[in-house]
Amino acid sequence: MADVNAVPTPGFDSFGLHADILRAIAEQGYTQPTPIQAQAIPVVLSGRDVMGAAQTGTGKTASFSLPIIQRLLPDANTSASPARHPVRALILTPTRELADQVADNVRSYAGHTPLRNTVVFGGVDMNPQKDTLRRGVEILIATPGRLLDHVEQKTVNLSQVKMLVLDEADRMLDMGFLPDLQRILNLLPKQRQTLLFSATFSNEIKKLASSYLTNPVTIEVARRNATADKVEQIVYEVDEDDKRAAVVQILGERDLKQVIVFVNSKIGASRLARQLERDGIVTAAIHGAKSQNERMQALEAFKQGGIRALVATDVAARGLDISDLPGVINYDLPYNAEDYVHRIGRTGRAGASGEAISLCAPDERKQLVEIEKLIKRELKRGQLTLERRSRSRDDRGDRYERSDRGERTERTERHSRHEGLRVGRSGGSGAPRRVRPEDEFFYKPYEPSPSASDAQRDSSRAAQEAGAPTAFGALPEKAPKRQVAALLAGFPRKAGN
Repeated sequence: MADVNAVPTPGFDSFGLHADILRAIAEQGYTQPTPIQAQAIPVVLSGRDVMGAAQTGTGKTASFSLPIIQRLLPDANTSASPARHPVRALILTPTRELADQVADNVRSYAGHTPLRNTVVFGGVDMNPQKDTLRRGVEILIATPGRLLDHVEQKTVNLSQVKMLVLDEADRMLDMGFLPDLQRILNLLPKQRQTLLFSATFSNEIKKLASSYLTNPVTIEVARRNATADKVEQIVYEVDEDDKRAAVVQILGERDLKQVIVFVNSKIGASRLARQLERDGIVTAAIHGAKSQNERMQALEAFKQGGIRALVATDVAARGLDISDLPGVINYDLPYNAEDYVHRIGRTGRAGASGEAISLCAPDERKQLVEIEKLIKRELKRGQLTLERRSRSRDDRGDRYERSDRGERTERTERHSRHEGLRVGRSGGSGAPRRVRPEDEFFYKPYEPSPSASDAQRDSSRAAQEAGAPTAFGALPEKAPKRQVAALLAGFPRKAGN
């Protein structure tokens, strides 16, 4: 029997949203707002500044985009004049992928309204972006660098912005983004509504954000820096050289159909992707050195199920919404503990369950301690018995690119092969073995054959008789003098002529 005194969860229609917005929400399959949405949407609709913190995957994008669309509807029009469509809402994100994802959501939510929206980010041609901006848009999603490029080329005007959103605000306010962010803020009207949303807020970030907001409302629907309860978190302590084998074994034992493997460097991402491909796992890599088209194609193929392992740097740790992702693997523990929260937030989204597996090398234990201190819990330790396999030549070549992991280089590897020896894989017997039979002929010093020596002496004798240079380039002692032609003045006159 149901409890008649239970308080029903309010629906989206209780917020006073326009019918066109409610229609778009229904088409997306949303029925009930998430806790962050239920608390943030009414506050944003009231015009107050907001600092919103919630676990990743709980619908923060809708928390600010739905009320933005509602507040801008009175200014919506169908005029073809660009002047009637100034930028009124600006949403800034730290990564291209997150900007593209937020733009997709805004496009869906505003699909039945006259409001125009677009996204601009780097790595792609600016000309199509310029054409769209010149036609006018009310809602602009952008990364800071590309937005400033458009500002410098005078293709966008921010003087009429009424609402500013900093998505993943902890990264946006990081020192690396702060100069660009300050330049953008100087271009905006002083009277505006500012919204900051993120999964993590440190005390330092809160202090810094207070200078951008006016009397903000702080909304935290979960303990700060908390991780999703339905995500199983486990850490395996393995040697650095065994991590790749550990990934392969984990994928097989846990039957993970899809997984994001996080690494700390662009070079490391490309290298690991090549190695996993050789192990028979369909893999792609995305990182900052890839072109935007390559990154988007890899991400789309992963979402469609064509790629099993997506090896990524933290470019994929922020805001990417991949439905039903069963797990993530931290191949490298992040240097910044807060990135751990964002990484594992790619799985277990919207209340689903997931697995977050971390591999910890001996020199990463300090990072593990920082992570556990941040999330205020100790991660479960697991035991992993690796199956030893011989290392291929290409694996060794990749290994020796990592000069910070050992003293040997590719040059010493080539020297070992020249000596006919190959180093066994770490963890094997360690005894050198010969890879091919040797021919001692190639190691003897050069000795001319008797026939070659006779031919050389005959050639030298004939050259001396003919007055030509010898085999060693020296002239005979009494070379005949020959008269040579003189230029212009001719030969000197002889005495008596």
